[in-house]
Amino acid sequence: MKYLTIFSILMVASITFAGEIKKEFDVSAGQRLEMDIKTGGSIYIYGENHDKVVVVVSHRGSKLNENVWVDMDDNSRGVEISAGADGNTNSDLEFKVYVPLKFDIEVTTMGGEIVVANVEGKLEGETMGGEITLEKLKGSVKFSTMGGDVELTDSDVDGKISTMGGEVLFKNIIGDVDGSSMGGNVIYKNVRSRNGKSTGKEVNISTMGGKIKVDEAFSGADVSTMGGDIDVNKAKLYIKANTMGGDIDIRDIDGWVKATTMGGDVDVTMTGDPSKGDRHVEISSMGGDIELVLPDGISADFDIRITYTRNSNKNYEINSDFSLDIEEDDEWSYNNGDPRKKIEGTGKSGDGEHSIKVSTINGNITIKKN
Repeated sequence: MKYLTIFSILMVASITFAGEIKKEFDVSAGQRLEMDIKTGGSIYIYGENHDKVVVVVSHRGSKLNENVWVDMDDNSRGVEISAGADGNTNSDLEFKVYVPLKFDIEVTTMGGEIVVANVEGKLEGETMGGEITLEKLKGSVKFSTMGGDVELTDSDVDGKISTMGGEVLFKNIIGDVDGSSMGGNVIYKNVRSRNGKSTGKEVNISTMGGKIKVDEAFSGADVSTMGGDIDVNKAKLYIKANTMGGDIDIRDIDGWVKATTMGGDVDVTMTGDPSKGDRHVEISSMGGDIELVLPDGISADFDIRITYTRNSNKNYEINSDFSLDIEEDDEWSYNNGDPRKKIEGTGKSGDGEHSIKVSTINGNITIKKN
């Protein structure tokens, strides 16, 4: 057991508050690092090609409280590091830890940044208020922060990443990873399964208040936000997209679509062979224009509807490259608050195999062939 107060560490090392203390432990690849920093502090963990855990502890603040302590212990499982204080003290500690390339990690801090790079294993971390940066990892991941951005890049991992108040970015990832944010953007860029052809089971994203951007989702996507745009570049199988207050732009979907917005425009382009797979479409907006592009030759049953209120003062239209019968109400309906009318377009293409339902309020609908 190696147990020292920060005050005694400074005395032994004969350094000032801006100095540092360094400890080394002999370990084996595949063991475990556990850190519990109750005082709060930033944690930086780097994998290196050796059989040691090297710990460097320093203090970044202008004043050091002698009641703060750090405990470092090696055992049969690996290395345990903890920090605490006699009383309510924020020590502003910084931990730099160098571990073998293959090593399990579980870290918790009451407030500070977490960085983990170049490590393979079961990797978990939690901070109550700081950014999380993850790079060149392999294995499984489970990280969360209560108030910061999260970035996962250049890794081969499965798992889950979440933040209560920041952005989530996945870039150059192989594996199945879920990202969620209560108040920020969630962005997927070049996220694929291990066979190199898809993002894994599906892209699954939720945020309470930010934009969602997906570069590729070749095994489907289920995405939702309470207050932002949804942007999907390319996907297969299906897309389910829901936003309470933004636009939806799906530029290339080889499969079926369900897209809903409470207050924005929707643009969807379906690609691929229309005779293969499920091709049904369900799009709705409570206040925007909708444009849907479908493959020429699709077998479809069209149910298209515009509802417009008398106070909108606009002339709305259904424009379609497919043959539709268009009918418009002659009289205003008073059953749902503001007086309103409907414009409806119905028709079939081919055998009418796939249901195409599109509706909006106070917006135009355009359906094109590609």
